[in-house]
Amino acid sequence: MKVITSITDIEKNKNSVITVGTFDGVHRAHQKIIREVAARAQERNGRSVVVTFDPHPKEVLSAHKPSLNGGRTVQPPEILTTHQEKLQLLEQLDIDVTVVISFTYEFSRKSFRDFYMEYIINGIGVSEVIEGYDHSFGRDREAGLKELLELGNEFQFSVVAEQPFKAGDDVVSSSRIRSLLHEGKVQDANRLLGRRYSFSGTIIRGDKRGRTLGFPTANVQISDQRKLVPHNGIYAVRVLVDSSWHYGLMNIGVLPTFFDSHPRKVEVYIYDFNEDIYERPITVECIEWIRDEQKFQSVDALIAQMNDDKKTGMKIISAIG
Repeated sequence: MKVITSITDIEKNKNSVITVGTFDGVHRAHQKIIREVAARAQERNGRSVVVTFDPHPKEVLSAHKPSLNGGRTVQPPEILTTHQEKLQLLEQLDIDVTVVISFTYEFSRKSFRDFYMEYIINGIGVSEVIEGYDHSFGRDREAGLKELLELGNEFQFSVVAEQPFKAGDDVVSSSRIRSLLHEGKVQDANRLLGRRYSFSGTIIRGDKRGRTLGFPTANVQISDQRKLVPHNGIYAVRVLVDSSWHYGLMNIGVLPTFFDSHPRKVEVYIYDFNEDIYERPITVECIEWIRDEQKFQSVDALIAQMNDDKKTGMKIISAIG
């Protein structure tokens, strides 16, 4: 996959099949659209193109006046995928070219028609556009599929609208996945993502309290502070240290047994592991939520619960096969 960061660097090809979107999470609904783009381009002997944005548009819009958003205050999103994670996931979907547009305040004021004329019709070249059923675009989200179909008729490119993609009773969307993660429902979030939710960071030194409890933990400093961290609690996880995968437990929380107030932190206990991994990179995959974080009346009660959590985690992991 070729990654283009300036529209002037792409060779115009009128036989391009294109989708445009933020694609945060590159979840199953996104994957369906993107795979269709790749398949349709192959059928046409053309070129498959994903057009996406960095940073997330809401991150930029949230920094400006509510008047930009029809009086609505836009909260900056907690992202499901960093920019590099998104590119890695797109590459797995057999896309020929990904065009990354730097999303700025000035760009946000561009009209739907101006964007399509500059970037899609005159820039990339287009024979077909494939979008989700709820696609909207342009200044103040002024245009949707109706306007896109009209533009396609005017400039002789076809438009395909994909229907909602459901996983069980859930319509798959980035906002739904965020909600599930905030509730600690990582299994449900994983089902919508089509993979385990993960985040990466660096192991930093902590107070080594875990060692005194018999559970040495690695404190994770997450690389991108915009990344969504799931609901506080204990999780069964898989972790990547250097090039090796290991299983373990993760605690997300504020350590209420020891502190009345403490910054939220992420700690990982790795089964059967005793290496010094300070300052090394780590990736954590969330497998299953075990329980909420809670305050214990004694350290002994906490240790007893941690031993139970370890057993529960091992059962979860052994069931994976």
